[in-house]
Amino acid sequence: MRVGLYPGTFDPITLGHIDIIRRASALVDKLVIGVAINRDKGPLFSLEERVGMVEAEGSKLSKQTGMEIVVHPFENLLIDCARDVGAQLIVRGLRAVADFEYEYQMVGMNRVLDDSVETVFLMAEAEHQAIASKLVKEIARLNGDVSKFVTPAVNQALSDRLS
Repeated sequence: MRVGLYPGTFDPITLGHIDIIRRASALVDKLVIGVAINRDKGPLFSLEERVGMVEAEGSKLSKQTGMEIVVHPFENLLIDCARDVGAQLIVRGLRAVADFEYEYQMVGMNRVLDDSVETVFLMAEAEHQAIASKLVKEIARLNGDVSKFVTPAVNQALSDRLS
């Protein structure tokens, strides 16, 4: 069984993330969505809230694709998380060239730590390339419309949190 790991903070999960999850599902038999605890980023939503949002959206995708999608919170090294969930493949989404430099360094370090785990980059679809959770939160904080960037449930969660 080929297991893939798609890690991120998902604060909140966006349509860009969902696009990558949908496309990554076609590459593996099971996709684990790793929700990073990452206290340094000061997330808007708690770990439990982020896991809940990812589970809700992942469940919808699982029903659509027939793919097994599970959510796994983690606070350890990404490569250790990959080992913990039995992943042979790490999936990373790229929006722009700027993302590549950081991701390239990460792959190099992960390969030194464990060269049995491959990393695959998926480019976000054109309509999702500008979407970043950080920008979505900023727009929402300033009472902007984020409905083009997130699902209705996530939009509501943002509205509830920021009102």
